[in-house]
Amino acid sequence: MIISQIESRLDKSLYSYTIRKTEYAGHATELARVAVRDGADVVCAIGGDGTVNEVGRALIDTDTALAIIPSGSGNGLARHLHIPLDPISAIELINEGTVRKMDYGVINLHPFFCTCGVGFDAFISEKFAKSKIRGPIAYVENVLRNGLNYNPETYDIDMVSEEEEHIVQKAFLIACGNASQYGNNFYITPQASVRDGLLDVTIIHPFTLIDIPQMAIHLMGGTLDDDSHISTFRCKSLSIYRKNPGAIHYDGDPAEAASEIEIAIVPKGLLCVCPKDEGMLDVAETVQNVIVEQLRLAQMRSEELIKLNRRNNRRLREQTQRNTKKLREETMKLLEKIKK
Repeated sequence: MIISQIESRLDKSLYSYTIRKTEYAGHATELARVAVRDGADVVCAIGGDGTVNEVGRALIDTDTALAIIPSGSGNGLARHLHIPLDPISAIELINEGTVRKMDYGVINLHPFFCTCGVGFDAFISEKFAKSKIRGPIAYVENVLRNGLNYNPETYDIDMVSEEEEHIVQKAFLIACGNASQYGNNFYITPQASVRDGLLDVTIIHPFTLIDIPQMAIHLMGGTLDDDSHISTFRCKSLSIYRKNPGAIHYDGDPAEAASEIEIAIVPKGLLCVCPKDEGMLDVAETVQNVIVEQLRLAQMRSEELIKLNRRNNRRLREQTQRNTKKLREETMKLLEKIKK
């Protein structure tokens, strides 16, 4: 469906293009690097945050811009950048061709564009990666199944901004945001900006079962700063030390890491096709966007059904013509036999 929309709606006077499908993990990075080498102006990721990460890491510190047509389970970066979730509007944004610089982060040499972290969110990323079911329901199911049995760790944290600071915290998780959310409008670093040259860090301290509903409301409402179990700060880089090696995540993809974790922001290191505005939307804007997205998706489905009906009608006409021709030929042969 998205491919047909690209073919019919992408402005051919602005872009000549090729479409390549990925075949294995890391393939999008390889394809994007080839595109950079060939002098492409824009490489568009069609997928979720994992695909965006694979494409984006090949474009950092180059003159090739990242574009996004969101089609993943969370779409955290697209949502933060106010890139429309419906393909028609996303393609229209690409046709506008406005390119802006944005920051990206690095965790233990892994680039990330949305969020990274250690602790429970990294643990869940491992579980989610192994799950056959995707989407927010599967993610919440993993959180509920594993959350109460998770043991928080103690972390030594060195932060660098205008001044250096050292803290020791027992934490459920430590999340670092270049953008504001994990995806699906779960705002883990609600005040983050991809253009301020800073990491937004959220530390969730150990909590009890009774605290979960209120914390979930803050997470979905972008008000984590108001929660008593949360600490937040901004920095340019930080070093995290834990007792044992374990999981980290970058843009939702899990990886194993040593006990020492290095995280830093790289200012204005990526070109991106996106609107000027970023960050959280208010309730009215969110509702309006959802309505527009659903209408656009309904429009796309209608167009696909019309095309399908036209193809089916054409096939039916062609089949009818063939049958008529065959019947005419058989009739002529029968008449000839009768005459003889």
